[in-house]
Amino acid sequence: MYLGIDLGTGSVKALLIDDDGRTVAEASQAYAVSSPVPGHAETAPADWWAGTVAAVRACCAGRGAAVRGIGLSGQAHGLVVLDDAEKPLRPAILWADQRATAEMDAVLALPEAVRRPLANPVVSGMAGLSLLWLRHNEPATYAAIRRILSPKDWLRLVLTGEVATEPSDASMTLLYEIDGDRWATDFLNALSLDPAVLAPVVESQSVAGRLTTAAAAELGLPAGTPVAAGLSDTASCLFGMGQTRPGSTILQVGSGIQIMSVVESIEPRVQPFYNSYRGIGRSLYSMAALQNGGTVFEWARTVLGASWAEMYRAGFDENEGNGGIVFLPYAAGERAPLLDPNAAAAWAYMRLGCTRGQLIRSVFEGVALAVRDSWDAMRGVGVSADRILLTGGGSTDPRWRQLLADILQMPLVPAHELGNATIGAAYLGGIAAGHWQGVEDIPFPDQLGETVEPRPFKGLDELLALFRATYRGLKQA
Repeated sequence: MYLGIDLGTGSVKALLIDDDGRTVAEASQAYAVSSPVPGHAETAPADWWAGTVAAVRACCAGRGAAVRGIGLSGQAHGLVVLDDAEKPLRPAILWADQRATAEMDAVLALPEAVRRPLANPVVSGMAGLSLLWLRHNEPATYAAIRRILSPKDWLRLVLTGEVATEPSDASMTLLYEIDGDRWATDFLNALSLDPAVLAPVVESQSVAGRLTTAAAAELGLPAGTPVAAGLSDTASCLFGMGQTRPGSTILQVGSGIQIMSVVESIEPRVQPFYNSYRGIGRSLYSMAALQNGGTVFEWARTVLGASWAEMYRAGFDENEGNGGIVFLPYAAGERAPLLDPNAAAAWAYMRLGCTRGQLIRSVFEGVALAVRDSWDAMRGVGVSADRILLTGGGSTDPRWRQLLADILQMPLVPAHELGNATIGAAYLGGIAAGHWQGVEDIPFPDQLGETVEPRPFKGLDELLALFRATYRGLKQA
């Protein structure tokens, strides 16, 4: 059997598959994201490890000895900084972090020839900018840094004692030339960043180490088990769903929201609204990344004092509508398509008599409208699809799926599993163990849920125009 571990933002997931690629068991363990200062987002790496131990032991209970290979996936952009003993110097800075706004300005001031090979927008929360923030704001910590890693690469270090990264996570650091497929030497030199802190890049499906005796004892797995280098969560999601050919398009709804499309090639641009990354086998995909998915639902739910059952009941079953209220879901700033770290959440056009139920309905609509805004922008740069595969833990409710289809005006096809990034990681474990020789040998499941066809949505064009105008008006205020 083969184990996949997905180190997410709010939880770690473990999934066990057999020789035929069928799921045998799965488990998850939650942990907290800390915000010690408004706009900051951090997690202590020790919490990741404790969660991983709990999730793996629960998933592999009574089966640990049968695990022959391990694969990894994980949240992207995060920064773990290590000292010369390879121990974390501070909590990890996560993708949702908004502290590095001054560093954004410094990078945007660089010549376009230096920035263009990055082929990605300069946005706060990416590892390169977080590293610059540490240099400016925590100089003692910065001076002690001997290595930087992404979250899942840190987890592999704990598992194997080996330091490495792979193209998908490297391409998400803002320190990597996407088209050239290498660390961005000119960019690093322009910012006086030491390339020695960067990990060596190995292939995603390669064996990047073996389970140490100490890690094996904690996890209840055999020592020496091969561990694949792994993939970032979005790349692993594409891979886990068998979507490796150009033209494949996925909408992933989780803590954040991603629209991903596999492409033949990219044309590096300066400050595009979308991201371009490496995937399995050094393939390429374009992605519109929205910061505000499950995180903003949870925030709004807490602010309104509603349980999840109340959210869905008020949002859909009681059918009050939005009462003319527009909700901007930008509680964590926003990336695609706004590239605005200062964007903020807002309820607009409330009047006497508006109800809690209407506020809740507007939250669902606001998040769906933000997805539509990004999808329209992606189509504007040549991305097209006749259907979109839908995945992620935030896409399970059929009422929410229908609203997404209605506002996108696109058929949505629910994916065969919810944990696709974790399945992708498990497949990599099978390759690491030698059970499958490569991607072409994997028996990707082809069962999909029933297509959610879009229905007419009265006043959609007007609502979308008002949604966009509300953001513009508040930005100018």
